[in-house]
Amino acid sequence: MSQIIIVAHNLRSCHNVGSLLRTAEGLGVTKVILSGYTPYPLAKNDPRLPHIAAKLSKQINKTALGAEHSQPWEHIETIEAVMDKLRSEGYHIAALEQAPHAVALPDFKPPDKIAILLGREVEGMEPEVLARCDTVLEIPMFGKKESFNVVQAAAMVLYHCTFTPFKA
Repeated sequence: MSQIIIVAHNLRSCHNVGSLLRTAEGLGVTKVILSGYTPYPLAKNDPRLPHIAAKLSKQINKTALGAEHSQPWEHIETIEAVMDKLRSEGYHIAALEQAPHAVALPDFKPPDKIAILLGREVEGMEPEVLARCDTVLEIPMFGKKESFNVVQAAAMVLYHCTFTPFKA
């Protein structure tokens, strides 16, 4: 069975975080790492002001529907620390982003240990983060819109990485 970690870096939307936790739980993701300014559910020994932590957690819970309790997750502030940790644990780091050098998702043969990075909903992933990735993945688009919602895009990648029979 594959080991898949999702890294959500600098997402703004609490609803996207909740939906991502729910999607990850449904597809058997090993862990979700929330980094940068991505909001995260109420945590033990939470360093945030109590009213802020409670407000954000309540918004996340609306779409997580309990997955915030059943899906393993952690908050790590800096993306560099996350990437260093994952690389030392043998994970292939793949960013999901539109880029000239991106690999089309249908052509990607996922390894058994993969970390999928998701970035800012509007601006996309920071160039310095992309530069540290092993692969950049792109979902081909056929309509007039230029991108998918971050959670729908994550679901497509997760499904591909979970069920692609010809692993690299």
